[in-house]
Parts: sequence; structure tokens; C-alpha cells
Amino acid sequence: MGRPFGIPVYVSPTWLIVAAFITYSFQKTMASWLPQLSIPMTYVIAFVFAVLLYVSVLLHELAHCVVAKMYGLPVRRITLYLLGGVSEIEREPETPGREFMVAFSGPALSLGLAGIGFVASQFLDPFSVIGVLSWQLWVSNLIVGIFNLLPGLPLDGGRMLRAGVWKITRSTTTGTVAAAWGGRVLAVVLVTVPIGLALVSGQPQELTTLIWPLLLAAFIWFGATQSLRSARVRARIPKVNARALARRAIAVTGDVPLAEALRRAAEAKAGAMVVVDHEGRPTGIVNEVAVEATPESRRPWVTAGSLSRSLEPSLVLAADLEGEPLIDAMRETPAGEYLLVEHGGEIFGVLATSDVNRVFSGV
Repeated sequence: MGRPFGIPVYVSPTWLIVAAFITYSFQKTMASWLPQLSIPMTYVIAFVFAVLLYVSVLLHELAHCVVAKMYGLPVRRITLYLLGGVSEIEREPETPGREFMVAFSGPALSLGLAGIGFVASQFLDPFSVIGVLSWQLWVSNLIVGIFNLLPGLPLDGGRMLRAGVWKITRSTTTGTVAAAWGGRVLAVVLVTVPIGLALVSGQPQELTTLIWPLLLAAFIWFGATQSLRSARVRARIPKVNARALARRAIAVTGDVPLAEALRRAAEAKAGAMVVVDHEGRPTGIVNEVAVEATPESRRPWVTAGSLSRSLEPSLVLAADLEGEPLIDAMRETPAGEYLLVEHGGEIFGVLATSDVNRVFSGV
């Protein structure tokens, strides 16, 4: 839809669902506040409100992204969808203070818009189109701002809580776990409170009054669960060590038949094969998946070089890489195998992505 501040903005087709729902739900409100308008026009005004509400959501997300970019964090995009918006910031802030500021910027902007709208509504005719839209928007932004400050992931308040616990404990994992459980508690409260009130009052509730709490509770619960899973993954990242996970590799020229190359690898008890030129310089890595997909009857007639991936510079990693730097290097160029070399350029072995994935299996 555009690139404000250089950030691509996308709108999911699910937005059409919520736009239709808001238009239908607020038509009655618009009709009661603006009786001078025809029924079709009240639907139009309700749809305009839905669009303006999501413009407010976009500004909320832009606040996150602008502050993130100020701290040097790359922002991939903003997506507006069924339950609001999401900012895809590619890297976590380095400090709890920065985490707090990135998280707080969104609710702060929403509350600022609510304040501006409230002041503006004092000077507008409350029964005019602009007056009604202004009142509805400032109330909506107030609700969005306060709701996002609730202390549970994936809400902004959860990220602020995470930053606080991170600051106290000096552990991002502890902060994430605490904020994620806060999110799960919020999800339960969002479901139980409206249902409990309905049971206590004994009055039948409209379906539309229960849909939003259920949707928001599901969103928060799954987001919190994903955050817990992410925390468990991050806790295992320090265990990822290139040297420890490396496979012994043998060097073969590209014209060697695959069957012969596999025989040499078995003899050397090696788990990988590196293709070298006739001067011994590595030029590619034989792909394990391609080898397994080649029937044994064809292996004597297929060369090792034909099943290799050319050795781009990004596929050559230092053998002493470990933890997050290693994961970042692999993320930059996804591949099945990487060549590990010593500082002098000597081949140490091959790192298979499948071996790294096993470190995180069961998370």
C-alpha cells in the first residue's frame, strides 16, 4: 500500500472481514447519532470509520518501526490484518531499555491520538458526521492504547514487562517466560469475565459481544505460547557449536562417480563430501538430500560434482563460530550444508543444517 519511512505496508485480505464486521456493527450507532442520514449513508460512514480506525492502527505500528529504526534495527514490513497490525522487526533490541521504548511507542501514539481526538471533539458538533467520527476514533484509540498496555505477550505491555524482568534478572529468557505467562493469564481473563458476567446477569448476550473477546483471547494465547516456544529455542542457541556439530569431510574431484565417492567416505568414516578442483581448492559441497534421492543403481553413472552446490562465499563459515553469530550466518544464506574452514583456510569439515535443527528438536 506504500512505504512510509521506507517501510513496506501490506494489507491482508482478512482486513476485509473485519472491515465488513465493523461496518455492520457500527451502522446502528451511526444511524442513532445521525438520524438525518439515509440507511445506505450510515453504512458508508461506518465503513469510513473502519478505514480510519485501521489508519490509526497503522500509525501505532509505524511508531514501533520508527523507534526500532532509530536504534538500528531492520524492519521488514508492517501488515494490517484481522485483529490489528503487526510490525516485522528482524532483530531483537540489544538492551531492555531499547526493548521498552520500542514497545511503549505504539501505545503512547495511540493514547496521543486519543487525546488529540478528545480535544478536537470538544469543538465539533457531536451530531455531525465529523463530530461522530472524531468521538468514535478517540474512544477507539483510547481502548487500543490501554489494551496494548496490558502486561502479557504478544501485547506491547507484555514486551514492556519482558524488558522490566530482563533488566532485573539480566536474562531475556526469564523476561520472555514471565511475560508469556502473563499473556496466558490475560487470555483466560478475556474469556471468563464476559461469560461470567453473562451468567451472573442472567440476560442473553448477543453473539457479537462474545466474538471479539474470544478472538482476542485466542490471539493472545497463541502468541504467548509462541513466545514460550521461542524462549526455549533461544535457550538452546548457545549449545550450537560449529566444531562440535561438524561432520568429517573427504575431498573428491567433480568427475568421481558418486558410488566411488560414497565408498571413500565410508572408508574414511566421513559424513560429507567436498568437491575440489585438480589443485585441491574446494568448489562445492555434495548435497546430502540429492545423494539420498539417487537410486543405488544410478550411483556408478552419476558424478559427485553433478550433485553438488557451488561454493559461494556465504557458504564458507569459520569453524569457531557458535551461538547466535552462527545462526545469523546460516540465516543469511539458507542451505543444506556449509563448509567450515580454519583461519588459515584449511578445511575443517561440513556443517549440515539438519544437524543444527536436531539441537532444537522437541522444542
